[in-house]
Amino acid sequence: MLILDFNKRIKEYIRVNNLRAQYIEFNNSFHTFEAAASEVKGSVNEFVKNICMIGEVGQLIVAIVKGEDRVSILRVSKVLNISHPRLITKKEVLEATGYPAGAVPSFGFEAIFLIDKKVTELEFVYTSGGSFNSLVKIHIRELLKANKGVVKRIRE
Repeated sequence: MLILDFNKRIKEYIRVNNLRAQYIEFNNSFHTFEAAASEVKGSVNEFVKNICMIGEVGQLIVAIVKGEDRVSILRVSKVLNISHPRLITKKEVLEATGYPAGAVPSFGFEAIFLIDKKVTELEFVYTSGGSFNSLVKIHIRELLKANKGVVKRIRE
């Protein structure tokens, strides 16, 4: 089953890269941060979302912001010194990341990762685990190690 492949890939990435991260799998999927936070007995404030874009020469850009924040396309373009990147379609997300839109992890594939400065004020975050029924709890230092992200203000 395809979902198992998604889950297996991110778990393998965590293992191979010796990341101190907790992979959490559920029997059901969650469609809101509130539902996921309730399940892990955490706070919505600890969740991040990954917004996928394509830059002017086809580079995949993943903007990581806290769940309640919105990405500023203008700030992303200024950080990377490029013209405005465009959001990509669900099909393009799967092709570019290997994960379905809405379940893309914050690491584990080739991309330019931009992490909003506000995210790094947290000790750890929950990010998608590659499928709609999984999460990864990861310390901020480990996240930066995993994706070699650039920390800048990219939220609106």
